[in-house]
Amino acid sequence: MNRDSLLNRLKAALERSRAVLLLGPRQCGKTTVARRIVTSDSQNYFDLEDPRHLARLENPMSALEPLRGTVVIDEVQRRPELFPVLRVLTDRSPLPAKFLILGSASPVLLRQSSESLAGRIEFLPMSGFSMAEVGLAALAQHWLRGGFPLSFLAGDDETSSRWRRDFVQTFLERDIPQFGFSIPSTTLLRFWSMVAHYHGQVWNSAEPARSLNLGESVIRRYLDLLNDVFMIRILQPWHANLKKRQVKSPKVYLRDTGLLHQLLGIRSEYELLSHPKCGASWEGYAIEEVLRAVEPDEAYFWATHQGAEMDLLLRKHGRMYGVECKRADAPGMTPSIRIALSDLALKRVAVVYPGPQRYPMAEKVEAVPLSCIPQGMAGLFPADAGR
Repeated sequence: MNRDSLLNRLKAALERSRAVLLLGPRQCGKTTVARRIVTSDSQNYFDLEDPRHLARLENPMSALEPLRGTVVIDEVQRRPELFPVLRVLTDRSPLPAKFLILGSASPVLLRQSSESLAGRIEFLPMSGFSMAEVGLAALAQHWLRGGFPLSFLAGDDETSSRWRRDFVQTFLERDIPQFGFSIPSTTLLRFWSMVAHYHGQVWNSAEPARSLNLGESVIRRYLDLLNDVFMIRILQPWHANLKKRQVKSPKVYLRDTGLLHQLLGIRSEYELLSHPKCGASWEGYAIEEVLRAVEPDEAYFWATHQGAEMDLLLRKHGRMYGVECKRADAPGMTPSIRIALSDLALKRVAVVYPGPQRYPMAEKVEAVPLSCIPQGMAGLFPADAGR
């Protein structure tokens, strides 16, 4: 699979920064990308799940200090005590080596990285295959199976589903305890499945708390954990200074639609298209692709208690833009779009839909096919827009 765009971004980050932390969920392809920069048989490559490499790092300063060029440290969350050593090594002048660090958790869980390497490290997020990488011909398969390489590239839907089932089990039973959380896997699986049923909805901790007989503070901690390991996206609400009651709770989405469908019991395209969560699944899929293509500075959703809403509010180049995701043949203007344009002073609104034609819907509003997102979405948010 061609991931040259990601590879080029990674190389550029290594050029300008002393250390780069490539962040993404387990099995999303971080190791494969890193091995295109430093091969796994190089002395500059450390896989912290390999006992031989762990043995080499028993004395980390002695092992890392003599190295030159780019040094890769894979699965760094297994040895967070390496960060103070890396701070010393990245402060050398002249700098003989730069460090590419691979992690499967957010900087919140890898707190040592932001504290020990502040001002020295650049964070580069990564996920599974994007629509741009798999190609438009595989869009339906990508939506069903998600972007994890071994799920997407499986020989058939059944094999893909089995891989995702095993991934969920391994993630809960092995990966979560590695982060220091002693949560029963059956409890977290039930909670994760509940989140899947909330996909695309405003989150309310009370109902899951009652179902699991847990406190709401515990439920919020579980939700934050799934967010920090890149399994879900918590989309915060935007609060404008309006004389309207606005929704103040976040929305939740599973980042990977393949895992969403696995937790919902969806195994085939036929089951997906006839499932009650089909529309919400498509909306989440479109949102993830928009966020990858646009790379906004900030992302929110907006809703009022009177019924007006906007699926995405994106801050880009100091301006606010709106994105609506409509699984309809020919979406038209809605009161929500008109209200958002007026109340939020949006520069432009893109209505993403599954059809083939791109067309203007009103002033500042354009219908954009989902298939246009990889190439055409960034053009809707130019740096000089409105000047």
